[in-house]
Amino acid sequence: MMDKIDFRKLHKALYEPPAGSFVRVDVPPMQFVKIDGVGDPNISPSYKTAVEWLYSVSYALKFAAKAALAKDYVVPPLEGLWWADDPASFVARRKDEWRWTMMVMAPDFIDFAMFEAARAKAARKLGAAPDSLRLESYAEGPSLQTMHVGSYDEEGPVLARLHGEIMPSQGLAFNGPHHEIYLGDPRKTEPARLKTILRQPVKPR
Repeated sequence: MMDKIDFRKLHKALYEPPAGSFVRVDVPPMQFVKIDGVGDPNISPSYKTAVEWLYSVSYALKFAAKAALAKDYVVPPLEGLWWADDPASFVARRKDEWRWTMMVMAPDFIDFAMFEAARAKAARKLGAAPDSLRLESYAEGPSLQTMHVGSYDEEGPVLARLHGEIMPSQGLAFNGPHHEIYLGDPRKTEPARLKTILRQPVKPR
């Protein structure tokens, strides 16, 4: 049997930050299947569609890699880039103002031809693909991150501390959108036990 690659175990520094404190991490360039959108993820139909497409394409890629390349892997967790014209929107949870890119990491051995085949396979089930569906590299670089345990709506005070205390005290400025990595499934896990990595790319002021 072929070994199954688990990227969460392979890159522990990226997926296992401590809870309660922010640590620095240098995130290497990685490629992702991505879809863009806007608005409250709890009520936006486009958000639900994006997640369905990301998982459908990602699992098609997994099975294609296993068949064509003899490489098997655990599909990585759902991730999201979030931003707004006013960063305070996140602290205040004004979700209607949020813009987002939802994404799932695709291993480096996945190429564009495999992605196009996976897109076509998903379309046979889901219909027309979102216009922004793409395979794209993302270079994040130096970042601060922590493990948040609890509901998504309890992230506000954690982000307020990051933005108002930690980053200023270290002479750091924003260098990209707020990034979340969802290690728990909200459909199966009670909110108090959800684990979410909160990451912020940074640069010197």
